[in-house]
Amino acid sequence: MRKRIECKIRGIVQGVNFRSFVRNEAVSLNVVGFARNDSDGAVFVVAEGEEIKLQKFLEKIKNGPTFAKVSDFEFSWKEASGEFSDFVIDY
Repeated sequence: MRKRIECKIRGIVQGVNFRSFVRNEAVSLNVVGFARNDSDGAVFVVAEGEEIKLQKFLEKIKNGPTFAKVSDFEFSWKEASGEFSDFVIDY
């Protein structure tokens, strides 16, 4: 069953290739959606895909790339909207 997750990731997550890391993980798991930097210094991620793939995706991104330091990771499950065709970095 397709689901949606919305994540807010705080810490040292901007300027450390966090969004590119998230996109690479999404593409490898066939997950669609976007990642963007928020003005409060967090990274916001919306992703849709099969629930099992989203669970793997969450495990991969909760720590981020090498130079990231995640201090807070919030996420919620929602119903998929079907609005995405790929995973993009939103600038």
